[in-house]
Amino acid sequence: MRIGVPTEIKKQEFRVGLTPESVGELVAAGHEVAIQAGAGEGSGFTDPEYTAVGANILPDADALFAASELIVKVKEPQAEECARLTPAHTLFTYLHLAADPTQARGLIQSGATAIAYETVTDRDGRLPLLTPMSQVAGRMSMQVAAWALMKTRRGRGLLLGGVPGVTPAKVIIIGGGVSGTNAAEIAVGMRADVTVFDRNTQRLAELDAQFNGLVKTMYSTRTALAEAVKQADLIIGAVLIPGAAAPKLVTRDQLKTMKPGAVLVDIAIDQGGCFETSHPTTHADPIYEIDGILHYCVANMPGAVPRTSTYALNNATLPFVMQIAEKGTHVALNENPHLARGLTVASGMITHAAVARDLDMDFATPDWFVPVA
Repeated sequence: MRIGVPTEIKKQEFRVGLTPESVGELVAAGHEVAIQAGAGEGSGFTDPEYTAVGANILPDADALFAASELIVKVKEPQAEECARLTPAHTLFTYLHLAADPTQARGLIQSGATAIAYETVTDRDGRLPLLTPMSQVAGRMSMQVAAWALMKTRRGRGLLLGGVPGVTPAKVIIIGGGVSGTNAAEIAVGMRADVTVFDRNTQRLAELDAQFNGLVKTMYSTRTALAEAVKQADLIIGAVLIPGAAAPKLVTRDQLKTMKPGAVLVDIAIDQGGCFETSHPTTHADPIYEIDGILHYCVANMPGAVPRTSTYALNNATLPFVMQIAEKGTHVALNENPHLARGLTVASGMITHAAVARDLDMDFATPDWFVPVA
């Protein structure tokens, strides 16, 4: 198969779809891989590193898309990338369509087959292609929060862990999944006062055992969360409903009950965000203030640590890229029900039920799609 890796054009996105090591594996298996010139530079990979393992370097995105059947990316396609897609293309990347009707319409119009990393599953029902970036975002959330809490950034002027004789910052983490757990690990390491909210009692018990009581756990009700919000110095939004828009769990009115200079970090912003006042920001201008509360809502957090993120992502995506390349898109999707759960757009239709529901669009299944149960 002819595989293409374009340069990411989302603002301040430095990751790349395939590492040289991944390209080497694909070339050794008999596939052709084309890399857009300079695509790997943000992650520290040079064009000669790619050519050394058998890749072709193409000068621009137009040439790259024209030469490729399978497009492997990191972030959702921007409008000009959707315009380059055709029914002959398969796109394999993060999509997060539930909060992006413009992108959805662009993909529908292209006729391409689009498979979303974030809804591919494994045998245990987990999300293996979302996990590595959730780990990165969860750990990063505490780094950026510690920075935002400083008075120089208009925060409360707190050190997360306090010092002897001074209490640490109160950290609320909403969601005990992968990103929330990784945020808790770093918060505990920084000696913050950490409480994790979730509605899965088994998960709360697991977290209690994992952290030996160093993390408080709370069943997430509206009342309990509202009371915690009043006391919080920092709230991490880490709620995930696979493929669907994130629920709004902290309201605009609740901001007025919070401490001035408190910080909200919305890891769920790719799915629309879990705070009512969230809207996407960039690494160039990551923080905004509403009612005295700072919001950090960068939609591609892992893009700021691209070398770590690209390697972590490739470790998870390469086996699926290899399956698509070896079998062809239709056969791979029909034979692998876990990959098939990532199918989001095909033949000019939304093919993922949760995405279609949240976008208020029609859901359909392509004639060729008969996955193995």
